[in-house]
Amino acid sequence: MWSVELSEEAFRDLSKLEKKIAERIVRKLEVAAKNPHRYLTRLVGHDDYKLRVGDYRVLVLLLHEKKVLFVQKLGHRKKVYR
Repeated sequence: MWSVELSEEAFRDLSKLEKKIAERIVRKLEVAAKNPHRYLTRLVGHDDYKLRVGDYRVLVLLLHEKKVLFVQKLGHRKKVYR
């Protein structure tokens, strides 16, 4: 099983969301940590991966040597890729 780490920006973004949405994102990250290649989709032209949670996206960097899902950024799909 992989572990999940959040960047400062991701932690700040998560704390600003509604409680219900934040809990959904955390649950989905826990499920993805069991088998990340099943739930994460690689972004074209980048080393990052994305995780879809409703209208929200979680941008993740996979650190294979440490088995860590490093969450770089998360937010609504309209704004997260900017």
